[in-house]
Amino acid sequence: MGGARHFLDVSELEPPEPLLRVLEWVDGMGDGEFLQMYHRREPCLLYPNLERRGFSHLTRTRGSGFTVFIWRAGDDAAERAVRTAVSESVEE
Repeated sequence: MGGARHFLDVSELEPPEPLLRVLEWVDGMGDGEFLQMYHRREPCLLYPNLERRGFSHLTRTRGSGFTVFIWRAGDDAAERAVRTAVSESVEE
């Protein structure tokens, strides 16, 4: 599934629900897939949890919130798709 993007908006959830939802979701992610998550706050506690599970992430500010792109570390197809998605969002 080359570059399959999935969206998850956790901006209305209270802690620790955003963290739990993202970790549950990414554990089932396959090759070439990435998650684009929206949150009203920067999810600082999420980053070390992702890294321990073997995921990479890239965070961008989005208005008054944050967009976090998450993919399996070493998944070149997913990382290329993330880089494309990030560059497209900058052009908008």
